Amino acid sequence: MGDRVALSIIGVLSLTIVGVVGVLLLAHDPGRRWSAEVSGLPALNAALNATCAALLVAGWIAIRRRRIAVHRACMLAACVASALFLVSYVVYHALAGSRPFGGQGWIRVVYVPILVSHVVLAAAMVPFVLTTVYRALSGQFDRHVPIARRTLPVWLYVSVTGVLVYLLLYHLG
Repeated sequence: MGDRVALSIIGVLSLTIVGVVGVLLLAHDPGRRWSAEVSGLPALNAALNATCAALLVAGWIAIRRRRIAVHRACMLAACVASALFLVSYVVYHALAGSRPFGGQGWIRVVYVPILVSHVVLAAAMVPFVLTTVYRALSGQFDRHVPIARRTLPVWLYVSVTGVLVYLLLYHLG
């Protein structure tokens, strides 16, 4: 598959993912009838985000040590964890909707910037992650490395702040 086709697929896939999540968060009212059945999904989502973060760090350490096979395995596993997170996240929000933040005072001042940066960067990261993975899998390492150096820290930030949002929303807010 050529770059033009791959990048077109990445673009369409990215817009679809961000669009579906956007509709679920901003324009969807599930009626709350499935809330009890999916109540465990936020904890699963946090666990998947934490797993992704750990795999990203392990993959970064592996590539710094020139352990390419370990790096590849960690990064592909991080992609799987992120994909599973996305499926679980979409199911939860489709069936249960969004949970409002109940915290007030200083905790709200902490929560809102973390949430906003997390959401904006998560949406922006989709095409970068897909492009980074595509370039690695297609053997374009000269093009993979520069984008990976920028993608990794932001992807790691999104994964870690995903866990923080969960903790703040479900345990402190």
